[in-house]
Amino acid sequence: MAASNNYGYKRLVVGAHYGTADFIAQRATAVIMAVYTVILAIGLLVEPLTYEGWKSIFTFHVYTLPVGQLLATLAFLSLAWHAWIGVRDVWMDYVKSVALRLALQVLTLLWLVGTFVYFAQYLWRI
Repeated sequence: MAASNNYGYKRLVVGAHYGTADFIAQRATAVIMAVYTVILAIGLLVEPLTYEGWKSIFTFHVYTLPVGQLLATLAFLSLAWHAWIGVRDVWMDYVKSVALRLALQVLTLLWLVGTFVYFAQYLWRI
């Protein structure tokens, strides 16, 4: 009987490859958050540290497009997605009870959706 060569470039790879998609999504959301942080830092350097200056960072428009609000919403969506991937992976790796893991994942998802709804209502009301 011949030995199995299950290593190297001829190895058998199975699975859905969810890890690759999550890896790419976390890196993409991290880049979006980093770019937004730079934009926010520039805005804080340009605008005075008053209520009106802080408000103008989030409400500036280009023509009629509310760019400040759109960028803040994109950054917060990226933060929520980034957090979901990370916390979900922690629950999947360290919580062995299926019922507890499902409950924690549902609570995490509800918390993230709730914070996004609160954020969106507050930001778009300005």
